Amino acid sequence: MKNIIFDFGGVLVDWNPRYMYRKHFQTEEEMEFFLKNICNDEWNAEQDRGRPFAEAIALLQKQYPSYADKIALYWDKWEEMLKDEIHGTVQILHELKAHYTLYGLTNWSAETIDFAFQRFDFFKEFRGILVSGREKLIKPDPKIFQLLFQRFNISPSESLFIDDNEANIKTAKSLGLQGILFKTPTQLRQDLEAMKLLS
Repeated sequence: MKNIIFDFGGVLVDWNPRYMYRKHFQTEEEMEFFLKNICNDEWNAEQDRGRPFAEAIALLQKQYPSYADKIALYWDKWEEMLKDEIHGTVQILHELKAHYTLYGLTNWSAETIDFAFQRFDFFKEFRGILVSGREKLIKPDPKIFQLLFQRFNISPSESLFIDDNEANIKTAKSLGLQGILFKTPTQLRQDLEAMKLLS
């Protein structure tokens, strides 16, 4: 094993729109309705695929004019959704850095990724990072994995991919990567130890 490839959101970084929207809704129920039906995961994924936030916000405001102010917050207050690094995983990352080359493969908007890069020092540990919004490709599309291999001269058979999304892990394995489905830092450490990648 030579390379460890990390996903970011939910693995190394604690990002959740609820951190911001709790300040702007009266009840959890109202907020959850909004995040399930209006600014939902499918809508957000299109920004991760490269759609500009200005276009995405305008689209929803036209569909849901009564929520126009709340929709605007998704861009205006985006940094408040980015809470902290996931310390246990970042500790593991530093331990792995001593023995392996680190890469990042993240579904993230090109317009917001720099907020994370500026806030968290651990990103400097990566030799290379591929951001979906910059490439106009998104996991679990095999093409973004193949682009990672080509751009950084990575051999899948010598690499491990860590992600919190099962579909992404499935694609990774189909392309010859080993994969760990992330749930907690403790579980990740146990899996790495079982694979003899950490001691």
